[in-house]
Amino acid sequence: MREEIAKILSMVQDGKIDADKGAELIQILQDKEEATDSFVEKPKSNNYFDKMLKVRIQSTDNDNVTVNLPLKLVKVVLMAGHSIAASIPESEKYVKDIDINLIIDAIENELDGPIVDVKSANGDTISIIIE
Repeated sequence: MREEIAKILSMVQDGKIDADKGAELIQILQDKEEATDSFVEKPKSNNYFDKMLKVRIQSTDNDNVTVNLPLKLVKVVLMAGHSIAASIPESEKYVKDIDINLIIDAIENELDGPIVDVKSANGDTISIIIE
């Protein structure tokens, strides 16, 4: 992150962006680092892609869903699956608050643990975990 901040400060110094924009960009970098720090980082290894992305949906109507996907497949199908689920009225309410880019970022950085934990007003919960 130090390199990115140095680049931003250089851009401010060169007059390419103003100080307010520079401060905004630095804040975005810090927020992103804080979000990343909430994950448990594991050493990079060849076994990472043997892990699973686990999706758990617990509905108050007992329409529960459990999906285990190998990480080897997840990145390829993630965007397509989210788009399809978002277009189905029955599932739209469950996926509208899921940040797919956050999940992809977690996979690319080989992170473990909870990624998404959403609870709706009516008590439905959605959890996405890499284990």
